[in-house]
Amino acid sequence: MSMNIFRLCGDMCHVFSIIVLLLRLRVARNAQGISLRTHELFLLVFLTRYTDLFTTFYSLYNSVMKVLYIASTSSIVYAIRLQEPICSTYDKAQDTFRHWEFAVAPCAVLAILSHLISGGSLFSVMGMQEMLWTFSIYLESIAILPQLIVLQRFREVENLTGNYIFFMGSYRALYIVNWIFRAYYEPGYRHHYVVYFCGVLQTLLYADFFYYYLMSKRRGGKFSLPTASQQK
Repeated sequence: MSMNIFRLCGDMCHVFSIIVLLLRLRVARNAQGISLRTHELFLLVFLTRYTDLFTTFYSLYNSVMKVLYIASTSSIVYAIRLQEPICSTYDKAQDTFRHWEFAVAPCAVLAILSHLISGGSLFSVMGMQEMLWTFSIYLESIAILPQLIVLQRFREVENLTGNYIFFMGSYRALYIVNWIFRAYYEPGYRHHYVVYFCGVLQTLLYADFFYYYLMSKRRGGKFSLPTASQQK
């Protein structure tokens, strides 16, 4: 697994997004405007994607990043669920997207079907890892939805929260370029159109947020998302 500038920048954006969110939780000591359900989905994404931590060593960088993503996302989920005073400020009434029914379950069914259609096996370690990896790709493409819904309901977005979402979206956009770059310049790496589709879908979910985020930076004022009626 080779390194290129797009992958490195994407990884750094991902790391920065996590650092910004952890900083926001530590400084503000509250979880207002943060979706626990999005981070539960991301934790599930990392746990199912990085099962090869126990079977395959690619590089120290690769292993460290995988452990970092799992550990940091776990700490975010723990803080919002259990750590006072943060957990007391988490607003369940605003974070209502039914992520198990409308994200995890459909992605699991789709991953199993696509894996079997492609000739994969569910009765071997490698086959199960491939199916779980496919599931993680599908799930990551929509994992940000609960967070975007929460932001839409709160409307006014704190600076650190806005920066966190921006870096998360930038990470995925850069990774799309990384995949295309690798397909043309890395021997043995091939185009993976399911990955492309899921990556583009995930990036498009951020498009509206990116627009208002950049507009707020340009104006220098508070970052607020419009209501549905204002967007018409």
